Amino acid sequence: MTKGQRKNGHWILLSPYLILFTIFIVLPVVVSIYFSFTYFNAIEAPRWIGIQNYITLLTRDEVFMQKVLPNTIRYALIVGVGGYLFSFALAWLVAQLTLVPRTIFALIIYSPSLTAGVTMAVVWRVLFNGDQQGYMNALLLKLGLIDKAVQWLQSPQYLMDIMIVVSLWSSMGIGFLAMLAGILNVDESLYEAAYIDGIRTRLQEVIYITIPAMKPQMLFGAVMSIVNTFTSAGIGVALSGSNPTPQYAGQLIVNHIEDYGFYRYEMGYAAALSVVLLLIIWFFSRVAWRLFGER
Repeated sequence: MTKGQRKNGHWILLSPYLILFTIFIVLPVVVSIYFSFTYFNAIEAPRWIGIQNYITLLTRDEVFMQKVLPNTIRYALIVGVGGYLFSFALAWLVAQLTLVPRTIFALIIYSPSLTAGVTMAVVWRVLFNGDQQGYMNALLLKLGLIDKAVQWLQSPQYLMDIMIVVSLWSSMGIGFLAMLAGILNVDESLYEAAYIDGIRTRLQEVIYITIPAMKPQMLFGAVMSIVNTFTSAGIGVALSGSNPTPQYAGQLIVNHIEDYGFYRYEMGYAAALSVVLLLIIWFFSRVAWRLFGER
């Protein structure tokens, strides 16, 4: 087989992936970028309006600038960064156990990420039910801490905090498993050499040995955390039962896209929001690559 034939063979093997990637990733992104420069209501043909959607986004959409963007930043910092650090801490603790308890605890920690939609509707809405039968209200009333039931999921004061708790509870997904695998596969001889060189505490061991030795898993976990955080949409809507959420208290960028795209049928403006979200995810992914990528 000649060199040219081998090269063509590689492209043949890659072609199914390249075709699917182009159809489901590249093409939708290109179409979204085009629609973001148009007025499109899903009925009439798209009409080119240039950068007007982006001007509206930055100067006229008060809900986006005053509610949605601050909500998304707060949510991303706490759930994204906090959940990422929490995943690593739990993965490190679980890795210290022997095989059987490690497997059990890993399954317990990972399982909420598989059943988040069901448990959100069944457990969390019952827990924060706004009547006296809700577990949280019943407990606080019994303790005398409140004198009437609180509408937890309809209150702008509490909705975002509940969203963060639910998201952290269900954020130990594939990133957690990747970190656990990375910790377990660190070469034990590195720790032995480090202790000979003067490392004395477990914290020093984690900083100087564990994290540098598992950078690929740390990068994977960071990218997954970024993507999952910025594309979260259903939590606030599922908990409150409405989109927009009460007084936009739990409104995130994806909820704003759904509001304009599927309720108001302003597809061009929703596409502009999607492009902005794509750029935000790309930027933070590049930051993660700078921190954990191979140099």
